[in-house]
Amino acid sequence: MRLDMHCHVKEGSIDSKVGLDEYIGKLKEQGFQGMLITDHDTYKGYRYWKNHMAGKAHEDFVVLKGIEYDTCDAGHIICIMPEGVKMRLLELRGLPVSVLIEFVHRHGGILGPAHPCGQKYLSITNTKRYKRHPEIMEKFDFIETFNACEPQESNDAALELAVKYNKPGFGGSDAHKLECVSMAYTDIPKAVTCETELISQIKQGALVESGGSLYTKTTKDKIGKASSLLIYSFWIYNKMGELIKRSRRKAKGHLENPIDPIDPLDVNFIHSIKRYKVEA
Repeated sequence: MRLDMHCHVKEGSIDSKVGLDEYIGKLKEQGFQGMLITDHDTYKGYRYWKNHMAGKAHEDFVVLKGIEYDTCDAGHIICIMPEGVKMRLLELRGLPVSVLIEFVHRHGGILGPAHPCGQKYLSITNTKRYKRHPEIMEKFDFIETFNACEPQESNDAALELAVKYNKPGFGGSDAHKLECVSMAYTDIPKAVTCETELISQIKQGALVESGGSLYTKTTKDKIGKASSLLIYSFWIYNKMGELIKRSRRKAKGHLENPIDPIDPLDVNFIHSIKRYKVEA
């Protein structure tokens, strides 16, 4: 089964120009059977699919929910939670990566770094967290080894990382424009109909293959060296967002119930977040 495992849609990402219907249509034309929606810190795109499109069109195409989470210390991490578990806490960005890993695993999900060898602040290997504790890679379930919007050297380094830590490699287009959609793929041996089935295959060590073609018309490609300004502006954006979201997480002395629809948040997990802040 062929999927695009890194997709940003207009219904969930303000910087995406591709609507869900367009995204799915293009992928189907190119022989894909599914996609993972990975908007930044939100399930809005997936909610749109669930509330307005599911069951009405593209019955032979699987749309899975994921999220590209912005950590405060390790760049972007793709998280995939089981069917029916949407994790509202994942829409409040800024958790430390070690806390994120514990949180996702505790609730049955899997996660792995997006474009791990890409630009500073956005990619885990170019963060202080990784340079101080590279063993953090052992705790991930997969690594994105092919991203259509990354340069070849970045993808090559990501593949070496996956081999070193014996992790399956995912491929995703990371598309924000229609012409980039379908330029990267992930092949899994058995067809899936939901996130739980995908998670099961990965945990059982299924043979995963990934690859694709590079998209060379990204914003950073067009502006060249000036793209470094975007990187530093992202750092400011992320730090400000972290502070704002942290205040929301601390509101009324407790964290919002993270699971949709009903499931109490583990008190021990709250204590682990507080403990991390003290130790850091």
